[in-house]
Amino acid sequence: MDSAVARERALDAAECLFYARGVQSVGMDDIRGASGVSLKRLYQLFPAKEQLVDAYLERRDVRWRGRLAEHVAGHEDPRRRVLAVFDWLEDWFAEPGFRGCAWINAYGELGATSERVAERVRAHKAAFRDFLAALAADAGLPGALAGPLFLLAEGAMVTAGVTGSTAPAAEAREAARLLLGAVSQDTKE
Repeated sequence: MDSAVARERALDAAECLFYARGVQSVGMDDIRGASGVSLKRLYQLFPAKEQLVDAYLERRDVRWRGRLAEHVAGHEDPRRRVLAVFDWLEDWFAEPGFRGCAWINAYGELGATSERVAERVRAHKAAFRDFLAALAADAGLPGALAGPLFLLAEGAMVTAGVTGSTAPAAEAREAARLLLGAVSQDTKE
């Protein structure tokens, strides 16, 4: 098995196991068993588990943000795109095996002890916030709105992960809709 195939198999297994069970409860031997990649090869690819966690979060980030951007781009109206973020979150929360935000989960487990993981999580959250800021700007909304929209989305992620419900996305969407309405009202006055 060549390095690229072995790496993808290891990352597929890591993503499945880390997301389902948590990073600390999964050992490299679990990754070996689920991926079919020998332990020796795993350590050649990822000399430390922290490197595997970092690569898993990085790959998941690219996929997650890509799926979100694709969904949002399906809407023509710039204001509707802002609300589409929350619709996408609701669909994500309804996926089988949803366990909350992988980055929040990883930060909760390792953020205090792994600067590498903490930086990966911060980069993901900054990119998501920047995405929301760009959507707000495209909709002609004040830049200051990015922070509250980000907090609504993040709060929905945490709450959905804890409760196992999709309702937080709809609640956050309604709060975002009210916020957009209030901003529109302020600009008319």
